[in-house]
Amino acid sequence: MALPKATLLSLALTLPAPTLAWGTLGHDTVAFIAQHFVSNATASFASSLLNDTSSSYLASIATWADSYRYTAEGSFSSPLHYIDALDNPPTSCDVDYERDCPEEGCIVSAIANYTSRVTASNISTSERQKALKWVVHFLGDIHQPLHVENLEIGGNGINVTFDGVSTNLHHIWDSNMPEKLIGGYSLEDARSWSQDLVSEICDGVGEGCEFVCLHGGGAGGARGG
Repeated sequence: MALPKATLLSLALTLPAPTLAWGTLGHDTVAFIAQHFVSNATASFASSLLNDTSSSYLASIATWADSYRYTAEGSFSSPLHYIDALDNPPTSCDVDYERDCPEEGCIVSAIANYTSRVTASNISTSERQKALKWVVHFLGDIHQPLHVENLEIGGNGINVTFDGVSTNLHHIWDSNMPEKLIGGYSLEDARSWSQDLVSEICDGVGEGCEFVCLHGGGAGGARGG
């Protein structure tokens, strides 16, 4: 099934952009929210490509890229999960693609590359499936502020104690804080949280919510069986 890139990119444009953390719970929640807002054409295309018509067709693959990066085959993808912004917070906070994205790639170049590959006709279905899994994951990663910051290795070098546990700032932002807030990290926890966040978005809490709700698929629930 051919799908215009503009339609495919609606998946990217409807992902939320609050400063929340993205571990398993965060990634699954982002994917559920995306499922809610994508157009029917995009939902049909994605579920068909993934061969998954369930109500978690994007959420169920949202963390695949994190597992894949630790395999021998996927080790090349590790730098693609972030971009090390060489800014100077708090004096300046910005990302400069030419300055910050190295030759081996970064999350910005990866999103562009794999978005293109999702609809490419000259690669196998399995490679297109991988591409979609990467797009879903990287669009979650890029909305975690510490995935776009070089300072202290994206916060990994900032030691903190959270809820009695000694760890680092990046880790608590990725996982500890959202899991503490929600009380778990299961797929159903993510589904429930996403429903609350969708309500907030469409009630006007999020910037641009009017455009998203009018043009991103309405206020219906996640599509699928």
